[in-house]
Amino acid sequence: MSHFIERLGEKKRQQIKSALDATIFSVVSLLGVLARLMSRRLARRVACLLGDFLHHVVGLRRELVYTNIGISFPEKSPAEICRIAMGVYRNVAVTLIDVLRFPLIRNREDAAVLVDMDVDVSEFMRRTRNGQTGSVMVSGHFGNWELMALAFGIMVKPVTMIVKRLSNDLVDQRMNELRTLRGNSVVYDNLSLRKGLRLLSEGGVLAILADQSDPTATYFGEFLGRRATIFNGAAFFALKAQVPLFVGMCRSITNGKYKIEMQEINTSDLTFCKEDISTLASRYTRVLEEYIKRWPEEWFWLHNRWKNGGDGQTCG
Repeated sequence: MSHFIERLGEKKRQQIKSALDATIFSVVSLLGVLARLMSRRLARRVACLLGDFLHHVVGLRRELVYTNIGISFPEKSPAEICRIAMGVYRNVAVTLIDVLRFPLIRNREDAAVLVDMDVDVSEFMRRTRNGQTGSVMVSGHFGNWELMALAFGIMVKPVTMIVKRLSNDLVDQRMNELRTLRGNSVVYDNLSLRKGLRLLSEGGVLAILADQSDPTATYFGEFLGRRATIFNGAAFFALKAQVPLFVGMCRSITNGKYKIEMQEINTSDLTFCKEDISTLASRYTRVLEEYIKRWPEEWFWLHNRWKNGGDGQTCG
């Protein structure tokens, strides 16, 4: 009898989740239609209002955001922390609206209106033998990371992004449709090992976000002054496949545009071993930290980066 009741309860929870997922998907779809009907200037203004709503009214993870910013920047005043937090919520909303407007970006010219590519493409091509050698692109949830992938794919070379499956299947499918509109592709993280190595052997670009907490990580270090897991997946791929690794970041500049900046991380002194994988992971993690410290309002502070601090483990 108790088993039957449990099954009924589980069925009810699944029904509620399905209904909620469908509602959220409908809201996102409607928002996308409206965003594409607006001018970009109006869309950004609406996005800022949405960000302010999430910050002031909904309070989405607000305590976590303020706590993390305050601990990471103890020298900043409460007013400065509040200003950063407001910028964080606005950036998240702007990124969402920009993603929903991806169908309006049809070619290189459309992408150039939104993005300044401060990247030495000739150097990238030289290091990848004119695109024949694979490469790993590391970034973080910073600035407009989704737009960066789309623009790089259009203006330089298509990329394959390692992504996490969203709990809402409908939204997950729609997001991946938008990400792959102009030639890019995606692979889920649980399938990325074999597919990623094959892609790199075929000369592809593998894009990985390396700034979130990893509950499966075995390497720990400091991130913004606190003990945290260090994501070494990108280092594993680069050293295993013997391909160059770049850090690409997309940050806001004037007039609502973005600048994509890219730098290669030295791997010439490293081999494929546990110690060198950790060393390489530390190198690109430091670059991510530098950007967050300079432009903290552009990072995704809503994620609890330090939740897997690895008590009892040894920092690298």
